[in-house]
Amino acid sequence: MAGYIKVVEVITVDQKQQAQASKTNAAEVRKQNAASAGAGKFGTEFASETDAQQVRQQNQQSAAKKAQASGNAGQQQQ
Repeated sequence: MAGYIKVVEVITVDQKQQAQASKTNAAEVRKQNAASAGAGKFGTEFASETDAQQVRQQNQQSAAKKAQASGNAGQQQQ
């Protein structure tokens, strides 16, 4: 059986960062950021559809049910 030679390239974190940075077009990123800044794609779209009071009430109900369930579980184990 013949011997094998394995060639391994060691890449440090710094080399990976440089390689990734060279693939990013900074001008294009700035252009996309500027375009999306005024569009309001995610800024208030979801906030306007959310009833904060209803969410608080649901959270309280969930917490009460969870506390009740954990209290009942403790009583059953005794």
